[in-house]
Amino acid sequence: MNIATIVNQGILSGAALERALERTLTELLESLPFGKWQVTRNPTAFDRAWDLLATRHQPGKPDVELWIDCRSEPRPSQFPYVNVHRDFQDRKVKLVRARVFAAPYISPRMAEVCEEHGWSWFDLAGNCRISIPDILHLERKGNDPVYERPRPAANLSTPEAGRIIRALLVPENAGTRWTQHSLENHCRSYAKPIPVSIGLINKVVRRLRDEAFLQEEPKGGFRLRDPLKLLFAWRDAYRFDRHQRQGYFTLKQGRPLREALAGLELIPNGEAAYAAFSAAEFQAPHVRQPKTWLYLSPSLEEEFCKKVEAKPVDSGENLVVLTPDDDGVFYAGDGGTVGDNRLPATNLVQTYVDLFHCGGRGQEAAEALLEQRLKPEWKVREAL
Repeated sequence: MNIATIVNQGILSGAALERALERTLTELLESLPFGKWQVTRNPTAFDRAWDLLATRHQPGKPDVELWIDCRSEPRPSQFPYVNVHRDFQDRKVKLVRARVFAAPYISPRMAEVCEEHGWSWFDLAGNCRISIPDILHLERKGNDPVYERPRPAANLSTPEAGRIIRALLVPENAGTRWTQHSLENHCRSYAKPIPVSIGLINKVVRRLRDEAFLQEEPKGGFRLRDPLKLLFAWRDAYRFDRHQRQGYFTLKQGRPLREALAGLELIPNGEAAYAAFSAAEFQAPHVRQPKTWLYLSPSLEEEFCKKVEAKPVDSGENLVVLTPDDDGVFYAGDGGTVGDNRLPATNLVQTYVDLFHCGGRGQEAAEALLEQRLKPEWKVREAL
């Protein structure tokens, strides 16, 4: 598509945006093999003015109308932007109408929200999903944005943001009504050595609200609206490579190894927990593998080596020790049932994101954990 000239010219608005989106839509529709399309601006119908209307007449087929709403800086939290007249579909004639959302840039989250509401969409780069069942389907993704996007208010990949997101996502907190101050106090309880300020919470909450992950409560505060989609967003932003990884070898196995590791809990000023595949073995066994995975505070390394009789190795490891970039990974463990004289495991959310990024069959194990534990527990807790 011949749209490169728009790159990095800033956010368009008003008539200029409508003209640019009209050109993009025309090129998209001309790529379809059937029928001749006509695109007009500022059509009025259904008690409101739309920005664009694309029509197609094809003999022997239903007429098609695409009613397009254009926005310069869309936010998922504000969707749907318009209340479409209930008689949007005309059942008396052979006519099919579809709602289409258009903007300079459609984020993956914005695309999800459009599709959840039954809207098609496209952006200036030619990314699109314009779909009418049994009539037409046009989908293109992966084109680079054609203008400089503003940075989001908060970076979800930082350890500080991770502390906030864990608190929102763990099933134990599902259905909780939060305020920014209650969330700050909650995060402080496990915020060493990294504090979580009210300013950061304000930025993260604002971004999550804009992305429609949070919903406002009538009596004040907010609740998590879409835990699954927030989990996916954090998973994609999560930096597993920030944790330092070291392989060890020990002759201990089975119960002797489990009991030796359990002794680490008695040592002050440090924390340890089963991680990744080993955490999943207690939470939702699916993928069996011979290594034991652990999160370990740096202060416990010497005692760990003594109790487990382990030595660091460059190959042939049967212990994988992750030194976390912050202690947030230990939040709300166990995510399973503590017992049998063993260390706790990381919480279900932490186990999921670690599994997804740790390689091997990790993504398969993460999917099993999601289906067997996270989704059911979210559902049960939210119903309470």
